[in-house]
This record gives sequence, C-alpha cells and structure tokens, in this order.
Amino acid sequence: MVRERGGDGPNGGRPWCLPLADRVLLVAVYYRTNLTMRQLAPLFGVPSATVCRVIQRLRPLLAIEPASRPADAVERMWIVDGTLLPVRDRKVGASSRNYRFSANVQVIIDADSKLVIAAARPVPGNTADARSWRDSDLAAVCEGVTVLADGAYSNTGLVIPHRKRPGRALLPGQEEDNAEHRKARARVEHAFARMKHYKILRDCRQRGNGLHQAVQAVAHMHNLALAA
Repeated sequence: MVRERGGDGPNGGRPWCLPLADRVLLVAVYYRTNLTMRQLAPLFGVPSATVCRVIQRLRPLLAIEPASRPADAVERMWIVDGTLLPVRDRKVGASSRNYRFSANVQVIIDADSKLVIAAARPVPGNTADARSWRDSDLAAVCEGVTVLADGAYSNTGLVIPHRKRPGRALLPGQEEDNAEHRKARARVEHAFARMKHYKILRDCRQRGNGLHQAVQAVAHMHNLALAA
C-alpha cells in the first residue's frame, strides 16, 4: 500500500539506505515504542538524520483510507467518542481535565467489527466533545448511519443515553436502555485502549501535523491487526 502511494519516491536521485519494508517497519516501531530517533538509529544501522527523513516521508502514507458510506448503512451501528492524547506542541494541545497538555481526538468505530472508521483532526484538549464533533467533518462520514455517543454529545443528532431531569426519575425501561447503551459504547473505550498500545499516543513529541498523522497511521495498523 505504501509503495502504491509513492513510498519509493521518484526515480533517480540518491537511493534510500534501507529497503521500503524496513522503512515502514522503522515508522511502525517508532509509533509503537516512542523511542527517540537517536535510539532508533543504531537499531536499524542508519544515522538519526535518516530516521527523521524516513518518518517524515512515510508517516502520511500510512494513514487510514477515508471511509465510504456502507451499502447497508441503515443496518450498521457506529460509535463515536473523544480521547485526550498528551502532546508537546503548544499550538495543538491545551491544558485539559487530565492535568496534562493534551489534544482531543474524535474517533468513530464500527460496533460489530471494532474497526476504526475515521478519526478527526486534533483540537485543543479543553474543547468539549460536542463542539469537537460539530467542528469536524465526521458528520458527513456518518450520514445515514446510526451513531452512538455518550451524554456529552447532546443536541448533536447522535443517539445518547436518557438523561435524568431535576426532580424526575427515569421512565420505566429507560434505565434498561441506558444499560444496553453503556454496554455497546464500551467497545470504543476498548478500541482506545488497544490503540494506545502504540506509545506515540501517550506522549507525542511530533509537531504540526505529526499527531494527526500518527493517529491516522495507528488507526490503520489497529485495523490491520484486527483483520489479521
């Protein structure tokens, strides 16, 4: 896939000192371990500057492909939630409720396969989930599909749990509906836990588009692991 997207680069010029498979492996190891480039260099027998160039060149080519509307959209159910990812770039993150400088990333998964459907661009970590959803382009991806979300997504058109009103108890059957909703929505939390096995999402040192491209690549590798 990386080769088809132009991973070998244009013909001519100085060749890479590593074959394409090893370069892809280098980027995957970087995302998985979050080692510094100086630590990765001796593992692959190349200078740290080469490690930097390989990561900069290949990281956008590992991104997950944009999701298309499924043919059986009416019968499908997706789940959306936001997660806070610690980041060093002050232009991307903000001080948030996890007491760290973080970015908020909205992710959609398929409830049945648990595959990642799409991930939005990061926004500052103090941004509410509902606003992050409205400001992203994920709503267009979910057109015609039932999407579950938690109570933070009120007034967004998504399926959220029944809420208690002051002085009013839930109606009969609503507590059971909420229990089923929580059980289904827990799958997105499990997906986040698996994605964060890639330590780049626990402390991202990349700047600019680095976090967004890391999330896209990790989501793609997460899907490949589930499909294997």
